[in-house]
Amino acid sequence: MGSYSEYLDNLQSFEDINVERKKQIKRIQDERGRPTLTIASDVEKGKAPISIMYSDLLPIRDQIDNITEDNIDVIIETPGGYAETTEDIVSLLRSRFKDIAFIIPGMAKSAGTIMAMGGDEILMDCFSSLGPIDAQMSVQGKTFSADAFLDGLNKIKEEVQNTGALNRAYIPILQGIHPGEIQNCENAQNFSKQLVTNWLNNYKFRNWATHSSTGQPVSEDDRRQRAEEIAAVLCNHGKWLTHGRSIKIADLEKMKLRITDYGTQPALQDAIRRYYTLLRLTFDRSGIYKVFETATSQIYRFMTPQVAPVQPQKPGKKQIAEEAQIEVQCPKCGSKHTIQVDFEKSRPLKKGLQPFPADNNFICPNCGAGCNLTSIRDQIEAQTKKKVAPPEQKQ
Repeated sequence: MGSYSEYLDNLQSFEDINVERKKQIKRIQDERGRPTLTIASDVEKGKAPISIMYSDLLPIRDQIDNITEDNIDVIIETPGGYAETTEDIVSLLRSRFKDIAFIIPGMAKSAGTIMAMGGDEILMDCFSSLGPIDAQMSVQGKTFSADAFLDGLNKIKEEVQNTGALNRAYIPILQGIHPGEIQNCENAQNFSKQLVTNWLNNYKFRNWATHSSTGQPVSEDDRRQRAEEIAAVLCNHGKWLTHGRSIKIADLEKMKLRITDYGTQPALQDAIRRYYTLLRLTFDRSGIYKVFETATSQIYRFMTPQVAPVQPQKPGKKQIAEEAQIEVQCPKCGSKHTIQVDFEKSRPLKKGLQPFPADNNFICPNCGAGCNLTSIRDQIEAQTKKKVAPPEQKQ
């Protein structure tokens, strides 16, 4: 039986998943002999802010404050994000650690790939994938590859040079392009290439001393040239054809980029795969869309469920509302549930209603996903000036 089936059968609660996930990240640390930090997003919760962004810096800094060693493994799971923030994250890690390895159990696409190039070591197996780093531009509601855009313009120029005339079909297209957009595309592409080139040269290749093919010593120019070649291939939209393309170990090795295949280390591979499976279960069974964690600490970011305004029940003689109802929409399956909110003291649950959870974690009866209602509770208490009471205990 695979670990996914095993966990589906045996882990019944969200807390069970958390405990087992911490156990597996500790196994990874023991196998590697160094602390582990996870920076992970649920790539399937597209409506949440899952990209790498500036607000990620604070939880990352918070988690590394718990680590005393000067080496670290960083597990990445991300669809990408802002290259500028990626630069800030790598700078933050580099200011704190002498040696950094990036572990890719699933995917680290786009800006996640750029981040991985900032490590001294990259660990992947056959399931892992990086992605092209061609910058994605958004203009007038349209998103496109900067490299493809520039390549298209160059083809028009070549056609004009070869024929001596401009095809009239291109005129409305060119009229809609501002010169600043062309420069922005060039800048974005150059920025991605520059980050990857500098990081590979300064970190991944800093201990590269001899050429494996000739045995000759490696010069600074050799390191720089190899880094530039790899950056150019990763940025080449024409090679990969789509920004979401998966780049595997074999692809990276063809670029002459050495990858540590943890699939050759059975114990480490088992620990990483189990941890990744539990990370996916954490996302699937909750409204969590980002996880920042070490073996001893964690910070979660939750999708806030859609909630209808508080509707107090008709007040009694004292003109004080004793309870209210809110409608919560599950962020995973979209089902709606009416929750009874008791003020000051618990009361019998009305037919068809769900109790407001004492731990603020509402479990959707339809799909089993957890919805964290902490912020909702704070809003209700601020609005009503009353404390939300725990649900009445059944006898």
